[in-house]
Amino acid sequence: MAGYKELKNLRNRVVVITGASGGLGEQLAYQAASKGAIVVACARRLDKLQEVVANCRQISGRLAFAYTLDVSDPNQIDRVLAEVETNVGPIDVLINNAGFGLMENLLQIDEQTIESMFRVNVLGLIYLSKYTALRMAKRHRGAIINIASMAGKMATPKSTIYSATKFAVLGFSNALRLELKPLGIMVTTVNPGPIATAFFEKADKTGNYLKSIDKIVLQPEMVAKKVIRTIGTNKREVNLPYSMEIASHLYNAFPTLGDYLAGGIFNKK
Repeated sequence: MAGYKELKNLRNRVVVITGASGGLGEQLAYQAASKGAIVVACARRLDKLQEVVANCRQISGRLAFAYTLDVSDPNQIDRVLAEVETNVGPIDVLINNAGFGLMENLLQIDEQTIESMFRVNVLGLIYLSKYTALRMAKRHRGAIINIASMAGKMATPKSTIYSATKFAVLGFSNALRLELKPLGIMVTTVNPGPIATAFFEKADKTGNYLKSIDKIVLQPEMVAKKVIRTIGTNKREVNLPYSMEIASHLYNAFPTLGDYLAGGIFNKK
């Protein structure tokens, strides 16, 4: 059974991307389009999505579609996926990119924000993965890529809730990979460090975080290229940048040293 390996060539494959109205999601859409994929861009902002899919059509010379989707609503998720399968075609690749964070100590975060972050970052991702995998399993082919974070490997101050959601994404993805691989579906997690996107306009109220770590900030175009290249392979993780990947290994192998790194060198919030 070739399964997910058939997706190495993305020409005319249906690729669904959440959080595609800007930042990394937008660049993922363009990279998928450059490989000839039929891009289905999903987000809450339809106006911005229309711009993204117009660019995708120009890049790929193929159709591209925009769907309004609030990933915190399970009923909306199932409805949108059903519409995509009916009106666009069988979903070959799902990239769970939607998510948000907030750089605050736990004592300063209200309960509504905590619940909202888990609904978007964790539960929405789980429901999207489940409802899509049910359809992929019938075809014995598919790829699910979950955008996690280095925060899910190495927690730092002012990331208590965000790190908790990303640790959950990694645990879920690692188990799901084992469940779905025999069905021809590959699950890959992407664990980037800070990316130069509008994510930090909401997450960092000071506006200083990216400036303080400018030497390790990733560009969304580069990350998107690496992510799209994993489709059709058995790569289980993409970790960026290399310096933070090494730090995460030290964090797990030597916990005391890990706390020092996470609380000092890599704590610029």
